[in-house]
Amino acid sequence: MKNQTPDSQMTVTDDDVMALARMAFQHARAGETANLAWLVDSGLPVNLSNEKGDTLLMLASYLGQEGVALALLERGADPERTNDRGQTPLAGVAFKGNATMARLLLDYGARVDGSGPDGKTPLMFAAMFDQVEVLELLLARGASPERRDAEGRTALDYARAMGARRTPERLTEWLAISK
Repeated sequence: MKNQTPDSQMTVTDDDVMALARMAFQHARAGETANLAWLVDSGLPVNLSNEKGDTLLMLASYLGQEGVALALLERGADPERTNDRGQTPLAGVAFKGNATMARLLLDYGARVDGSGPDGKTPLMFAAMFDQVEVLELLLARGASPERRDAEGRTALDYARAMGARRTPERLTEWLAISK
């Protein structure tokens, strides 16, 4: 509720701020680029995160909202900011298999081998969920198939463990060519 003070300035409550944040995340989910861009241009933090640590960019990227993601990146959103689970936007996109979104994030500074504290890279997510197109893009952009996570596993280890059908063969070919 907004109250008028004697000098005609508006008082903004915590409820107002929370409603605005919820609205911003709804715009990100729904692909409402113009509305979200207006909020950010009006002062909403571009790296605003929710209770799970997911930023507006993380949510837009994961849901394939390319226009929203581009608007956020153009306004300085951090493509490397991890959520509370240590996942980057690029890792979420690799899991989903959206090569167009992966390309956009890479073009705006996402590290091809970026990872959270567990050391899992986007290549590992693409490999384990059999996302060949994203795997190919990440390899072409310099992802290291030899890189190991905090438990010593590689992308090939994850692909095999998850029963991926296509990515183990592609990683094996890539490793043979690169030696």
